[in-house]
Amino acid sequence: MSTKLPESIEKFEDSYPAVWDAFMQLGDQCHKAGPLDEKTRRLVKIALAIGAGLEGGAHSAVRNAKAAGVTVDEMRHVAVLSITTLGLPAAMRGLSWIDDATKPRS
Repeated sequence: MSTKLPESIEKFEDSYPAVWDAFMQLGDQCHKAGPLDEKTRRLVKIALAIGAGLEGGAHSAVRNAKAAGVTVDEMRHVAVLSITTLGLPAAMRGLSWIDDATKPRS
């Protein structure tokens, strides 16, 4: 799987390197701020992105989760769990985003 960032993010990073660095540092600090392990944090990030309806955020969270060793089945379970909280349409949208971000690239 590619770890290349989307073009829009690369352009932002090139245009505003200090802002990008600060954003990345904030993300690192947020991950270190509490007791959750890496796998749990990655699953929570997927859930948050699905719940907020953020396709790009979900794709990013899925790529990061996969890189951290989270299985596709575990990620899909997060979307299934969202059925009773967010509704079936949101869960199906989340499943499609997980599938988009985990399908093999040609």
